Formats: sequence, C-alpha cells, structure tokens
Amino acid sequence: MGGPRDTAVAVLLRPDTERSLVIEVFGLSLPAFPVAVVAAIVLALAITAIAAFSFRMVGKRRSWARVLVKLIRVPFRMTVLIGALWLAVAGYLDVPEAWEATVGFVFRALFIGSATWLLCALLYYAEEITANKYRIDVRDNRVARRVRTQLRMLRRIGVVIIIICAIGTVLLSIPGAATVGASLFASAGLLSVVAGLAAQSTLANIFAGMQLAFNNALRVDDVVIVESEWGKIEEITLTYIVVHIWDDRRMVLPSTYFTTTPFQNWTRHNSELLGQIDFDLDWRVNPAAMRDELNRVVAQTDLWDGRAVVLQVTDAVGGFVRVRVLVTAQDAPTLFDLRCFVRENLIDWVNAENPDALPLNRVEVRQQPETPPVRPSSHSRKPARPVIEAPGLFSGDEGGKERAQHFTESITVQDWEDAPETLPAPR
Repeated sequence: MGGPRDTAVAVLLRPDTERSLVIEVFGLSLPAFPVAVVAAIVLALAITAIAAFSFRMVGKRRSWARVLVKLIRVPFRMTVLIGALWLAVAGYLDVPEAWEATVGFVFRALFIGSATWLLCALLYYAEEITANKYRIDVRDNRVARRVRTQLRMLRRIGVVIIIICAIGTVLLSIPGAATVGASLFASAGLLSVVAGLAAQSTLANIFAGMQLAFNNALRVDDVVIVESEWGKIEEITLTYIVVHIWDDRRMVLPSTYFTTTPFQNWTRHNSELLGQIDFDLDWRVNPAAMRDELNRVVAQTDLWDGRAVVLQVTDAVGGFVRVRVLVTAQDAPTLFDLRCFVRENLIDWVNAENPDALPLNRVEVRQQPETPPVRPSSHSRKPARPVIEAPGLFSGDEGGKERAQHFTESITVQDWEDAPETLPAPR
C-alpha cells in the first residue's frame, strides 16, 4: 500500500463506485469534491499555459500562430476548464439521484457550447489565413474579392451547420428527449408541411445567397446600381445582402432580389469605367475649340487614366446642339470626380471663350416684304467649309478601333467538313 500521496492520486484518477466524500492528501483528510475542483482548475490552467507558451514561441517566427492564439484563446480555455470541472463533478460531487441527470445535462450542455465556440473560432481562423493570401489592396483584385466572398459564405454555412448539430446534440441529451422526439416526428406530417410552406421564402433566400457567392455574379466590394442607387456591396449573407450607398446609407435587400431582378455590376470584370457629360448648347458652339479645351483639361488631372477622351455632337434638334463628352477613369469614385471636374471647366470655358454657345431661346418676328426676295446667283455662293475629322469613341485612333472590335468583330464559324477528326460528326 502506498503513501498518502499515492492514495490521493488513486482516488482522483479512479474514484470508487460509491463517491468518496473524504480524501487524504499528505496525511490530511480533506473533502473530496473541493480538492477535485481545485485539481481540475489547476490541470486546466496548466494545459492552457503550456499551449499558450508553445504558440507564443512559434508566433515569434510564424504569423499564423499569432492569429490562431488571438482567435481561439478564450474558447479554448473555456472548453478545457469546463471539461475538467465536468470530470470533477461527475466523479466526486455527491448529489441526490434525482438531480444527478440534471447536473450532468448542465455540464454536458456547457461543454458542447464551449466546444462549438471553439470550432467556430477555428473556422474563422481558416478563413482569415486563406483570405490573407489574396490581397484586395491592388488595382485588379477581382480574383481576391471572389475568393474572399466564397470563403465568407463557406464559413457562415459551416457555422450554421455546427450550431445546428450542437443544438441537436444538446436536445438529444435531455433525459427522455429521444422518445419524445420520435413520437413528435411520427405525428408531425401536417405540421411539417405547414412549416415547410412557412420557411419557403427563407430557404429561397438561403439558396439564392449561396448561388450568388459561387457563380461569381456578385462579390464583396462590387460597385452596383440597384433601385436607381449607386453603391458598393458591403456584406453578403445567406439570406440578405447589404449595399453601402454613396451617401453612407445602407440598403438591405433579400438575396432573391439579385437572382430575379436585373442590376448593374460596374466591376464585374474590372473597375475601369467610361463616363459621359452632356451639354445642350447653342448652334454657334465651336466643337473643335471645345475639343481642344477638353484635351487640355484632362491632361492636367490625375483623375483621367489616359485611355479615352472624346467630344462628339450627338444631336441637333429642338433648337439646341447636344455635345457629349466621354472620359475614362480607373474606378467609379474617380470617374464621378472626373466628370464633375470636366463639366466645371468646360462650363467656365464656354462662358469665357465661346459665350455665343450659351443656350438661347429665340423668337424671330418677320414682316412680309413688299417685293419678293431676289434669289442669289450660283456664282455668289461661299466656298465649302473643310470637313472636321475628330477621333470618335469607336474610330479615329487605335483605342477606338480596339473598342469597336468588341462589338463588331466577326464570329468564326467552322465547317464540319474542315473540323478536326477528334470532333464527333453531326448526326
């Protein structure tokens, strides 16, 4: 037979069927349950301290360890502590038999809850580590935004599955819950139909959110036009999508909106955009001089990305001349500022250099002449004015021709007789 220390260890590790109310430690008789609780707390602190020291040493050389410690520190400590206390209570707490199942259920539920918290934190860690490989602070970040959106959606789906499994496990651990659940399941035919109809819209939103996340039609930070509002996709969840409007409002739309309603996505392939500024001017406007002023203005700002700058007369009806200016920028906010900049400078130029182009409403009163007008002879006509050739949006320079090819290039049709032998012949 060993000494007092051996007796204490034996009692702690292998309690008798009849719970020991007294335990001997170094020759002293102490209550078993308080000693077991203290030992459980010390054991939990020792495990967490060893884990923290190990990750701290690794974190000096690896960033992933620092991120992991930051995310799982609290749930890991809670899980270890609750598990140790559960062992102490199960082995050394003497409670009436009627309360034994209740106490066990409480600790089981607490342990499942803390373990669920830990698993969710590990999912957050997996998302964070994977997302850090894809930078979004670069100009062309389409792939990074797509991957981050999908990772966020996968993490949320995983969290929902873990929570549902945890709740189911807790409910099934209630004494007699399995029998009650089986009887309810057997008699819930009509109830399940009603619940399914009630949850139809919710399930539709969930599947729509998953579809948007994985078909690459919408990503976080995409610039969109929805409900005649310009904004950026701020958050994509399983049931709704949050759009950050340009004036700092938030528009919350169900996921099914983006699968059933047309919307504009300005960053579907890239963030570069083409914007227009329209002027209704008088017929005496000088488009050539206005075009020169436009080229001078855009050359003096960093808002213009240098891809295209065009001035064209697109309409001349109703007593006005419609002058359309097209400029390009690297993204939507820059394009908005560039359009305002160009509009302001061209208005100032029209007032200062070409005031005859200001829009006017004319009223002309004529008197009937006493003698019919003399038709001028053909030799008195003015010489023809030279034709002004200016670069257009789809012509005039290499950039315009390249843009035109996207809309006018021919589609290659391959004849079956000239097709490779590996292709199957038509039936």
